[in-house]
Amino acid sequence: MLGACTSIQLEPLPEGLTDQPPADWSERSERLKAFHSWELSGKLAVKQPSDSGTAIINHWIQKRDAYDLELSSSFLGMGRTSLQGVPGFISLTLPDGETYRSGDPEALIAAATGWQLPLNSLVWWIRGLPGPDGDFRLLFNDENQLAMIRQQGWEIRYDRWQPFIAGYPPLPARITAVKEDKRVRVVVVQWNETTDPTR
Repeated sequence: MLGACTSIQLEPLPEGLTDQPPADWSERSERLKAFHSWELSGKLAVKQPSDSGTAIINHWIQKRDAYDLELSSSFLGMGRTSLQGVPGFISLTLPDGETYRSGDPEALIAAATGWQLPLNSLVWWIRGLPGPDGDFRLLFNDENQLAMIRQQGWEIRYDRWQPFIAGYPPLPARITAVKEDKRVRVVVVQWNETTDPTR
């Protein structure tokens, strides 16, 4: 039992990385947690044994827990597909206007596109933060930047950071999430803070 609880800490460190956070990590992570209303655009690529493909992220609008994600892709005839939801609920609208709703967002995405996307965690990982569910391990590089999060069987690699928004720490510009033979890559082209109507 003890081994099961501590297994995530016992994995060997990749060369050049440390699990000792930099001195400003606590302040930086709190600033990123407060960054909960934003819009980004970019590109998504999914590679897995069953299906692989790419999509343009026309927009990903996040307002606290609620998201509005619009993708365009010729893959599987997706065309322009809209995903709207909150944790535990999703509405997916296909190019022909047909809409599906589910209390299991990841299962609906898999059924509609064949892609296995960790939607509930992506909203955290995209900002460079571990998700609230499950144990995690943070690894940092010699430039004191977060290089990797290990959580829920996924390894999230931060390939590039960029100072998109004044007043905030650098944000991820390129992320690769790997789990067994599945890989999800997100490249962010533009990132903007939006007004939070609940303030």
